[in-house]
Amino acid sequence: MNTMLLFVSAGQVNAFSSNARVGSRCGYRRVRPEVVAMAKGRDKLPEEGLVRPLINWYPGHIAKAEKKLKEMLSVVDVVIEMRDCRIPRSTAHPLVEKWVGVKPRVVAMNRSDMAPEKAKVMWKRHLADNGLNVFFTNAQKGEGVPQLRRAALQAGAAMNEKRKKRGLLPRPVRCMVLGYPNVGKSALINRLVNKRAAKSENRPGVTRGLQWVRISKDIELLDTPGIIPMKLVSQLTASRLAVCDDIGEASYDNQLVAAFLAEELRSVSTRINGFVDMERIEVSWMFSTT
Repeated sequence: MNTMLLFVSAGQVNAFSSNARVGSRCGYRRVRPEVVAMAKGRDKLPEEGLVRPLINWYPGHIAKAEKKLKEMLSVVDVVIEMRDCRIPRSTAHPLVEKWVGVKPRVVAMNRSDMAPEKAKVMWKRHLADNGLNVFFTNAQKGEGVPQLRRAALQAGAAMNEKRKKRGLLPRPVRCMVLGYPNVGKSALINRLVNKRAAKSENRPGVTRGLQWVRISKDIELLDTPGIIPMKLVSQLTASRLAVCDDIGEASYDNQLVAAFLAEELRSVSTRINGFVDMERIEVSWMFSTT
């Protein structure tokens, strides 16, 4: 699926306008060439004039968490992979399929209220065609969470069937919740438990260790820290993560990311009808892309 989904809220545009001075005083005409190159789909940035990459990442605690996560996969029955519904491809860890193997996997597309219906229909069809069970959630409000819980229980039912055949009593289905930083893993767990069982804030890197949370007699969840690839996949992907606040601010240059956002909004609104209301953004935020 070649269609890129980028759908940001007015609050994000406002934040970038304040922090990086994107607006009538800056405008698209001042976007640096390397940012324009990324927005046009070129993952390799020109070397001339660049002191360092636009996005730098991979804190040490994530390296340790990734090692522990792979060890814990052997004791879980179901994996709930959480993605940011605004950028589903960019928040799909390239190694998840390899790590999970044949275990049942359910994909939760969180922050679904921030993505257009047209995009959600396209992505659900695409992921279903690739054999993935997809649910759209808004963990902050609890939307889609009951359906996700039922799907996880159904996916883990085979485990208890095997135990029954061996003469063993059933046990709770063990689920692992994994995904990039700040995609809503802890918020989802808190909704499932109906209390603040996992620390949750609207910033990347809050969960630093693995923790088991008992949801009910039927299901247990393993909350994990946000996992990002050991090696930077591409500057294009990293920039989309930065725009949606899915990696920490210390990893990037706010001005470059803000300029990238301006070009991406313009590009998507031109190529895909119904994804971005560019006129509304320009009027609301004195934001010019011409």
